[in-house]
Amino acid sequence: MNPPALIMLGMAMSTDAFAAAIAKGAGLNRPGIIQALKIGAIFGVVEAITPLLGWLLGSLAAEQIDHYDHWLAFVLLGGLGIHAIWGALTQAPSTTEPEPKERSLWSTALTGLATSIDAMAVGVGLAFVDVNIMMAALVIGLCTFAMVTIGIMAGKALGTVFGKRAEIAGGLVLIAVGTVILYEHTLGAAA
Repeated sequence: MNPPALIMLGMAMSTDAFAAAIAKGAGLNRPGIIQALKIGAIFGVVEAITPLLGWLLGSLAAEQIDHYDHWLAFVLLGGLGIHAIWGALTQAPSTTEPEPKERSLWSTALTGLATSIDAMAVGVGLAFVDVNIMMAALVIGLCTFAMVTIGIMAGKALGTVFGKRAEIAGGLVLIAVGTVILYEHTLGAAA
């Protein structure tokens, strides 16, 4: 696989994470560049690990992953989206405390995992082509890191301008991403 193809693969694998990052950035209380970089790093590491796992599992796991990956992504992203909407609707307007660190890390890692399940399936596919899987995983992770960092900062701008409406929209985006994944793997495959 040539370098431009690897970069295109990395960008394609980071689009779900980018959408989730915009949603997360809209819900955060004034995220700075350091926080955006940390969140980008978490997403990037998770997104780099999953194709490696997929590559290791090979074709045997491809059949099992293919049967439920879309449902798992749908449930995780939908649940996180509903949680974001619920939080926006029930949070008192005067609350300015940031999300607790443990919950924030867990939520970020879970969102990163939910958006990277498809990368595991891609990793399985890469096991059957001539590709340096370490380089592919690195490129996917770096692209995701960059896209998520940008997404957090873009979400911050949207959150500042639109407040809770941006957080609700972010939750709807997470639900939409999960629904698109589900559609593409079920109804879209049948079409």
